[in-house]
Amino acid sequence: MAKDNLVSIQISDEDQTAIQDALATLEEKLQPYLVALTLAEKRGIPKMRDKTTPFVGKVVEYAENNPTLVPGFVIVSEMKVDFEAMALLTEFFQDVEKLYKTLNDTILLCGSEAYKSALNFYKSVKQTAKSGVPGAQVIYDDLKQRFERNTSTSTEG
Repeated sequence: MAKDNLVSIQISDEDQTAIQDALATLEEKLQPYLVALTLAEKRGIPKMRDKTTPFVGKVVEYAENNPTLVPGFVIVSEMKVDFEAMALLTEFFQDVEKLYKTLNDTILLCGSEAYKSALNFYKSVKQTAKSGVPGAQVIYDDLKQRFERNTSTSTEG
């Protein structure tokens, strides 16, 4: 069955190092520009979505071309810097998100294939242990702990 082994990935040491270096460079180059917000901070700010982006772009353009209409508390140059940064960072994010999704899917598939094989081994060891094959019972007893439920509750802290 070809569908049982959809991935077989072995990344060379050289590629592992290159990938880790590239990720470190990406983090190093982006870190000075990134901000971490708390959940409360995220909830408390207005969000720019797809429909809002063109609106803000138009506002920047109108404000630059019509300075007499700009209220004194709006700094057009800063609004433009923020808007351009948002656009650029969004491009970066979309590339990283695409990589994240395929990386996550690949991790899921690799794990699934390894887990299915492990379950098949476990079932085989269980059967051989029942048949009395030497050494199988010890392996089965060790592996079956994964599936045993703890029915008693511990009061120890």
